[in-house]
Amino acid sequence: MNQILAEATPDAKDKSQRIITLRKPNPEDGSVVNALVERCKPLDTNSMYCNLLQCSHFRDTAVIAEENGEVVGFISGYLLPEQSDTLFVWQVAVGEQARGLGLASKMLLELTGRSSKIRHLHTSITRGNDASWNTFKRLAKTLNSPLNERVMFDKEQHFGGQHDTEMLVHIGPFN
Repeated sequence: MNQILAEATPDAKDKSQRIITLRKPNPEDGSVVNALVERCKPLDTNSMYCNLLQCSHFRDTAVIAEENGEVVGFISGYLLPEQSDTLFVWQVAVGEQARGLGLASKMLLELTGRSSKIRHLHTSITRGNDASWNTFKRLAKTLNSPLNERVMFDKEQHFGGQHDTEMLVHIGPFN
C-alpha cells in the first residue's frame, strides 16, 4: 500500500489536498470496480467476471485508488505474453469525485514502478479521448521516454464500423 498526497491541478475547482491510498486490488473489489467503470464513460464496460479476474489473476498489474475507504480509481493491465518487459494498460478509470488530482498519472507511475523489469508501456486510445491522450503524454514526459503511436484496431477492419479506431500507444524504454 502506498499513500499519496493528491493535490488539485491548477484548473480544478476543489483545491484541497486529499490523502489517497494506492494498492493492489483483491477479488472483493470486483463489483466496486465494475460499478466504477460503468460510471466512467466513454470506457467500455466489462462483465463482472472480467473485473473479478482483473482483481485476482491480474492484481500485480492493476491498482486501486481509495479515499476514505471508497474506491475512486482503478487501472487494469497485464504483461504482454511475448514481451514480459511491456505492461499493457487495459483501462484507466477515475471517478468524477477524484478527477483533476492527477490521479491517473499517479496510478500509472505506481504500476510502472512496481517492477524494474517493466521498461515499456502500451495502451490503446481512440482519437477523441483527449483526457487519455493528455495523461499518457504527461506520463511519457515524466518517464523521459518517447511516445509512439500506430493503428492497433481499425474501425472498419476490426470493429466492423461499430467502434472508433484504437491507436496503440507505446511509451519506452524507461527505467
